[in-house]
Amino acid sequence: MSSSRVLKWVTGAFEIFLGIPVLGGLIIIGTYYTPLFVMFVLHVITLILSAKNKEAKYGSVLGIVTSLIGWIPIVGMILHIITGILLMVSAAKKEASSANTVSNV
Repeated sequence: MSSSRVLKWVTGAFEIFLGIPVLGGLIIIGTYYTPLFVMFVLHVITLILSAKNKEAKYGSVLGIVTSLIGWIPIVGMILHIITGILLMVSAAKKEASSANTVSNV
Protein backbone atom coordinates (compact mmCIF):
# COMPACT_ATOMS: atom_id res chain seq x y z
CA MET A 1 0.00 0.00 0.00
CA SER A 2 1.42 3.36 -1.02
CA SER A 3 2.04 6.16 1.45
CA SER A 4 -0.55 8.34 -0.30
CA ARG A 5 -3.23 5.69 0.26
CA VAL A 6 -2.30 5.42 3.93
CA LEU A 7 -2.54 9.20 4.26
CA LYS A 8 -5.94 9.14 2.52
CA TRP A 9 -7.21 6.67 5.11
CA VAL A 10 -5.80 8.75 7.98
CA THR A 11 -7.01 12.12 6.71
CA GLY A 12 -10.39 10.61 5.79
CA ALA A 13 -10.84 9.29 9.34
CA PHE A 14 -9.86 12.66 10.84
CA GLU A 15 -12.22 14.51 8.51
CA ILE A 16 -15.16 12.30 9.47
CA PHE A 17 -14.26 12.76 13.14
CA LEU A 18 -14.21 16.54 12.72
CA GLY A 19 -17.59 16.30 10.98
CA ILE A 20 -19.34 14.89 14.05
CA PRO A 21 -22.00 17.44 14.98
CA VAL A 22 -21.17 19.56 18.04
CA LEU A 23 -18.11 17.48 19.04
CA GLY A 24 -16.12 18.33 15.91
CA GLY A 25 -17.01 22.00 16.24
CA LEU A 26 -16.04 22.06 19.92
CA ILE A 27 -12.68 20.46 19.14
CA ILE A 28 -11.96 22.93 16.35
CA ILE A 29 -13.00 25.99 18.35
CA GLY A 30 -11.47 24.69 21.60
CA THR A 31 -8.07 24.30 19.99
CA TYR A 32 -8.20 27.70 18.26
CA TYR A 33 -8.73 26.22 14.78
CA THR A 34 -5.41 24.35 14.89
CA PRO A 35 -6.96 21.13 13.45
CA LEU A 36 -7.90 23.03 10.28
CA PHE A 37 -4.28 24.10 9.78
CA VAL A 38 -2.96 20.60 10.53
CA MET A 39 -5.46 19.04 8.12
CA PHE A 40 -4.52 21.61 5.46
CA VAL A 41 -0.87 20.54 5.70
CA LEU A 42 -1.79 16.83 5.63
CA HIS A 43 -4.02 17.33 2.58
CA VAL A 44 -1.25 19.16 0.71
CA ILE A 45 1.20 16.33 1.50
CA THR A 46 -1.40 13.74 0.41
CA LEU A 47 -2.05 15.68 -2.80
CA ILE A 48 1.65 15.78 -3.65
CA LEU A 49 2.08 12.06 -2.98
CA SER A 50 -1.08 11.21 -4.95
CA ALA A 51 0.15 13.23 -7.92
CA LYS A 52 3.52 11.49 -7.72
CA ASN A 53 1.84 8.04 -7.63
CA LYS A 54 -0.71 9.01 -10.33
CA GLU A 55 -3.65 8.34 -8.00
CA ALA A 56 -6.95 10.19 -7.60
CA LYS A 57 -6.50 13.70 -6.23
CA TYR A 58 -10.10 14.87 -5.77
CA GLY A 59 -10.30 13.98 -2.06
CA SER A 60 -7.17 15.93 -1.19
CA VAL A 61 -8.25 18.95 -3.24
CA LEU A 62 -11.63 19.00 -1.50
CA GLY A 63 -9.80 18.54 1.81
CA ILE A 64 -7.76 21.68 1.14
CA VAL A 65 -10.96 23.60 0.35
CA THR A 66 -12.59 22.19 3.50
CA SER A 67 -9.64 23.28 5.62
CA LEU A 68 -9.90 26.80 4.24
CA ILE A 69 -13.65 27.25 4.77
CA GLY A 70 -14.26 24.66 7.51
CA TRP A 71 -14.57 27.34 10.16
CA ILE A 72 -18.12 28.11 8.99
CA PRO A 73 -20.33 26.09 11.43
CA ILE A 74 -22.81 24.04 9.32
CA VAL A 75 -20.91 24.26 6.03
CA GLY A 76 -17.73 23.00 7.71
CA MET A 77 -19.48 20.02 9.25
CA ILE A 78 -21.00 18.97 5.92
CA LEU A 79 -17.71 19.48 4.05
CA HIS A 80 -15.75 17.47 6.65
CA ILE A 81 -18.11 14.52 6.26
CA ILE A 82 -18.13 14.64 2.44
CA THR A 83 -14.35 15.03 2.29
CA GLY A 84 -13.82 12.11 4.67
CA ILE A 85 -16.06 9.84 2.60
CA LEU A 86 -14.38 10.81 -0.68
CA LEU A 87 -10.90 10.27 0.78
CA MET A 88 -11.82 6.82 2.06
CA VAL A 89 -13.46 5.85 -1.23
CA SER A 90 -10.37 6.90 -3.19
CA ALA A 91 -8.12 5.08 -0.70
CA ALA A 92 -10.17 1.89 -1.05
CA LYS A 93 -9.89 1.78 -4.84
CA LYS A 94 -7.70 -0.99 -6.18
CA GLU A 95 -4.30 -0.04 -7.49
CA ALA A 96 -3.74 -0.34 -11.21
CA SER A 97 -1.22 -3.12 -11.66
CA SER A 98 1.24 -3.28 -14.47
CA ALA A 99 -0.17 -6.70 -15.40
CA ASN A 100 -3.48 -5.11 -16.38
CA THR A 101 -1.93 -2.70 -18.86
CA VAL A 102 -1.50 -3.66 -22.49
CA SER A 103 2.02 -3.27 -23.74
CA ASN A 104 3.08 -2.92 -27.34
CA VAL A 105 6.03 -5.27 -27.64
